[in-house]
Amino acid sequence: MTTSPPVETTRRPPPIKAVPVRHPGRWLAVAVLAVLAAMLVNTILTNPGFRWPVVGEYLFSPPVLNGLSNTLVLTVLSMAIGIVGGIGLAIMRLSPNPVLSSVSAVYIWLFRGTPLIAQLLFWNFLAALYPRLALGVPFGPEFISFDTNQLINQFAACLLGLGLNEAAYMAEIVRGGLQSVDNGQSEAAGALGMSRAQTLRRIVLPQAMRVIIPPTGNETISMLKTTSLVVVIGYFELLTSVQRIYSTNFQTIPLLIVAAAWYLALTSVLSIGQGFIERHYGRGTSLGPTGSRLLPWRAPEQAR
Repeated sequence: MTTSPPVETTRRPPPIKAVPVRHPGRWLAVAVLAVLAAMLVNTILTNPGFRWPVVGEYLFSPPVLNGLSNTLVLTVLSMAIGIVGGIGLAIMRLSPNPVLSSVSAVYIWLFRGTPLIAQLLFWNFLAALYPRLALGVPFGPEFISFDTNQLINQFAACLLGLGLNEAAYMAEIVRGGLQSVDNGQSEAAGALGMSRAQTLRRIVLPQAMRVIIPPTGNETISMLKTTSLVVVIGYFELLTSVQRIYSTNFQTIPLLIVAAAWYLALTSVLSIGQGFIERHYGRGTSLGPTGSRLLPWRAPEQAR
């Protein structure tokens, strides 16, 4: 009678008890930030120098709202000039024509290389160089002429200064967006018989929008605040309006808070709008609506 050898039983190792990693530095940072936030809130609420009743009194006053409307008009029109001009300059910059490319490069170099305040002052005092502006035959008779001071008033000088300066920056943004599209798509469109203009309008530009939109949104927000520089030529906008008020009642800090509150509110609205537009043009790309390429630690959560 034979007996089978005893079967060796393998003992499983005890389960590993996972201990979460502790981050004492994070808790320390949170505590420090909480103390600083409490100190900030306390000084804002208890410091009588802020004069919150004065802020509430002038927040919706007619002069402030009038300056606010002028700021919005300047922002919209200047960005429209900048976007249209930037697209044209970007196309010229990428043109195989060396003359067009050189003209665009010189324009961008000139307007990006000089201060915006200097450009605003130049357009405001253009009459010192050219008292009259005329249309006619070059080096020949004039058909019609205008007084420069009447043609280029403060508002026109603001638009020229802000819009033409913005066009130089938008040209580089648009150029980067156009160059981000693979050249093979343009070649394929050409093989299908599409012209350069059709390829740009139907193939290249729609794909470049997801690259162009984010910096354009930033430029719009920046333009909203940059309009305050027109104070150097005396145009009435938001900051100018509060300056005129506190120059008479000497409530400087409360009036500056009023201007800052409106700037913060408007930039917040623009930021939300920018987010919706980015999600619209980001559909169907690896970035997605949340920008997972920029936030790689969110990828595992989305995979689950």
